[in-house]
Amino acid sequence: MRTVAQRMLRTCNKLFARKIPNGSAEAHPSNIETAARMENIQHLHDAEATRGSVRHAEAASQRGRRDAGWLLSTILCINVLILGSALVSSSAFNRVAITAVDRQVFLMVLLALTALWMLFYAGVTYPKNKDLMTQDSHAGPVWLRGGLVLFGLLSLLMDVFKAANSIGYLHCDSAVKVAFPVVQAVFLFAQTYFLWVHAKDCVQVQANVTRCGLMLTFSTNLLVWLAAVTEESIHQTGAPHLNLSVPSKMYRDSYDQAVECSCSHSSCDAFKEAFFYLYPFNIEYSLFASVAAYVMWKNVGRLADGRGRPAARFRPGEALAGPVLGFLLVAAGLMTFIVYEVDIALEDETARRHALLIHFVTNIVIVSVMCISTAAGCAVYRLDRREDVSEKNPSRNLDVPLLLGASMGQLIISYFSIVAAVAGTGARDPLDALNLSWAVLVVLQLSLQNYFIIEGLRRQPFRAAREDPSGGVADERKSSRLLAAATRPGWKRRAVKEVCAFLMLANIILWIMPAFGARPQFDHTAEIKFYKFGMWTAVVNIGLPFGIFYRMHSVASLFEVYVIA
Repeated sequence: MRTVAQRMLRTCNKLFARKIPNGSAEAHPSNIETAARMENIQHLHDAEATRGSVRHAEAASQRGRRDAGWLLSTILCINVLILGSALVSSSAFNRVAITAVDRQVFLMVLLALTALWMLFYAGVTYPKNKDLMTQDSHAGPVWLRGGLVLFGLLSLLMDVFKAANSIGYLHCDSAVKVAFPVVQAVFLFAQTYFLWVHAKDCVQVQANVTRCGLMLTFSTNLLVWLAAVTEESIHQTGAPHLNLSVPSKMYRDSYDQAVECSCSHSSCDAFKEAFFYLYPFNIEYSLFASVAAYVMWKNVGRLADGRGRPAARFRPGEALAGPVLGFLLVAAGLMTFIVYEVDIALEDETARRHALLIHFVTNIVIVSVMCISTAAGCAVYRLDRREDVSEKNPSRNLDVPLLLGASMGQLIISYFSIVAAVAGTGARDPLDALNLSWAVLVVLQLSLQNYFIIEGLRRQPFRAAREDPSGGVADERKSSRLLAAATRPGWKRRAVKEVCAFLMLANIILWIMPAFGARPQFDHTAEIKFYKFGMWTAVVNIGLPFGIFYRMHSVASLFEVYVIA
């Protein structure tokens, strides 16, 4: 039928073409040509629709593969973390079959697998992604990588002391305790190099393998952190100067070394004391590495544009009063911390109360000045008209929940202390009153500081005034004067920088004291009597490590606020 219709139309067209001039016949297309054109248009439309369907199917398939990779890596992380947590915590308690050697063997396997994956990434995955790789400008900032290098070097030194201490027990203890710090040292070197070079990578090829490897790295660092925290907590709660009347010891005596096993050389005690003092740096290193690995995992498959905030420089001369006051508090805090450590180890009850009194007063003064300065900084923000940052970025989005989550540890301890002081003793004793005041002020200071940091991180940097130089010598002179004035910070910028500089130093001293052994939560026994030793030890050992990490993370966040102000 279609052929017959085409012939009829062609015949009519010929008859019609004979009755009109040739120019007119050439100017108007025939019905056949029109039909052919319509048919071609229909074919093109169908082809475009087919290509769109193919692209949609490919995009859906790619999203499916991406979601499957995220799900698989998350499941891997959860299983490794739960199994590792069970082994690490079980090896710390009495009357269990899991020993410290079993824990270390498990961690050695994880460390070796993670290091091998890092080698695979550097040798196979990265070359395949080199041409397609995009960079996240916010991930892996210099301060984070510099902190990883510093904490990594101190952690390496800790492993050297730990291996030297374990060598003295080889004749009566397992060789695994010598091999573990060696394997951990190799892992620290490999991971520090890996994160220094590849922290900004946004992987496009071999995405699922990379996601699983990064989640393995994340889990391994968290388990190393958990093991270090558990060992450090046992070392602190088992210290002889605590003078606690505990009916049965909570932890196993042989968590780190065998019972009734004497060292073969005279330096074991010195090595043991040295590596316990270096534990805080290893704890912070593991948490920093976990954060970097998580950001890399979020960046897998992401097409980052490589552009970040406008470049800003660190100019220490822009703040004066804040650093001076901060250094004074750090010096006073270090002196009182030394006095506290010396007096608290004495068996004299009067000296112990005096040490606790000095420690509480010092911390109350530090936290009170921090509250005042932070409130002033928040008031400056109310007068500031800078716009908020609208871009979405994994590392930027992680800052706020990480800051708030880490602060929960110190908040938990403070609120438990408040309840114990009010309901237990009524804060009638001077030490109880000071302890209650300190806990209340810590809650206030954490709330104000979190607001100040979060507001500073989400604001756009201060922009220098610019003038169009096309206008002659007078305009050039005016432009240079405006530029010189813009480089000098205004009073709002100066106030924010002063507050940031002071808070950085104040948080450093508040990190040093608990990280290196100050435990007023156990030296002052009001909470132990109220909650009993088992419950209060669990609260402190869970909350304090997060509180210590919060102080260090706050220093890093405040440094960034200082730079972009």
